[in-house]
Amino acid sequence: MTLNLKMCISTIACLFTLSLHAQSVSTKPDSKFEGIQIGVITYSYRSMPHDIDKLIEFCLASGISAIELMGDAVEEYAGKPKADFSWRSGPRQPMTDLQKAQVATYNKQVADWRATVSMDKFMEVRKKFDAAGIKIYAFKPNAFSPNNTDEEVSYGMRVAKVLGAKSVTLELPNDPMQSKRLGELGEKHKMLVGYHNHTQATDVLWDVALSQSPNNSINFDAGHYLAAGGKNTIPALLAFIEKNHKRISSMHLKDRTTPEHGAGNLPWGTGDTPMKEIFQLMKDKKMKFPVSVELEYAIPEGSDAIKEVVKCVSHAKKMIVSE
Repeated sequence: MTLNLKMCISTIACLFTLSLHAQSVSTKPDSKFEGIQIGVITYSYRSMPHDIDKLIEFCLASGISAIELMGDAVEEYAGKPKADFSWRSGPRQPMTDLQKAQVATYNKQVADWRATVSMDKFMEVRKKFDAAGIKIYAFKPNAFSPNNTDEEVSYGMRVAKVLGAKSVTLELPNDPMQSKRLGELGEKHKMLVGYHNHTQATDVLWDVALSQSPNNSINFDAGHYLAAGGKNTIPALLAFIEKNHKRISSMHLKDRTTPEHGAGNLPWGTGDTPMKEIFQLMKDKKMKFPVSVELEYAIPEGSDAIKEVVKCVSHAKKMIVSE
């Protein structure tokens, strides 16, 4: 083979490799189907240890273009202090006085860090997700409890805004004074506060919080609502969404069964959650809130969280896309 021919072949191979690389870089995930944004809460990847960069890889491998971002990986990237103790407590193993003191000291360290940390690292995170084609629509740090200062709550909302999120999320507080406080701080920072439900959900669960502030909203979990049973029937679930959709900032979706069928948490398509009807209602009424895959069923042997999220997204697409 002549030198010129070798150079020509080498050049063609190089150009081909660069072309493939350009295609891979330009290819962005797209999990928005007929106007309905399917995302994932990054809690779904909890079984797979990760940092921010690995989390982005997980989302890309899942075909996800939008997320509700949990706080740990983001704050670790930004330099959040690490706890220098390790232990577990529970109903049968309450904290000792020493452990309580350790927690209090650590929480103070975190509060001080949050009060002074630059937003630069969070902007870096935003740029990483933007470059990957992944939008952050909600942010869920552990910063909104009654024990967190107003400065920490404000920090969480400022970070959410830097990340590009429209809302922060947390479990609905038992104390209405806390939802009032958070709603008022949400107004100050122009940030929606989405309150999540478990099986305590009723049609009036959010009424007080919604009346307290226009920035208080619903982070609705349709599966948990249905598994609560009682008046929480499939028709009631659909009626709740239709009535309250303008105050729903995002929705968690899982396929749970009714109490009559065991209130289980099952692979998508095998439970009682009326996914097709929910998506049809969203299309008919042009509802704009994103829907988060929340992977809580047992991952089958030989699979992993990424593969299961892919299955959930595929199932959602089948339910949404018109034939």
